[in-house]
Amino acid sequence: MGDEATRELSVTPDAVAGGSTLVSDEVVEKIVVAATRSVPGVAELGGDVARFFNAVLDKVGLDQVGDARRGCSAHVTNGAAVVNLVIVIEAGRPVPQVTDAVRAKVTEAVEAYGLRVDEINIRVDDVAMGGPAAPTT
Repeated sequence: MGDEATRELSVTPDAVAGGSTLVSDEVVEKIVVAATRSVPGVAELGGDVARFFNAVLDKVGLDQVGDARRGCSAHVTNGAAVVNLVIVIEAGRPVPQVTDAVRAKVTEAVEAYGLRVDEINIRVDDVAMGGPAAPTT
């Protein structure tokens, strides 16, 4: 037994197992929503119905339910994403400027995860008309 030699195996990139990696639509949606929220001029995401239900959930203490992907749908095929967004912009912000910034930020964020962005469709659903209403006395 003392004559047995210990054999060392070197690990090279060629020795890595093959396979495929799939990124789910939901993961891309979360990435897109986070990137979109960071753009100045974007007040909220989601259409009227989604925002209504989110307000109801806020009142019953479930305010984080559905927020991660609200206002976004994505479809990933062969490493390329098609993204659809519904946003609310802040009053006074030029729509083309905000949507161009959203497209740039979303593309950068998604490509950082190794995917390509083929299309970003944006629907501006509403305009946020300022801060919260003043309390009534």
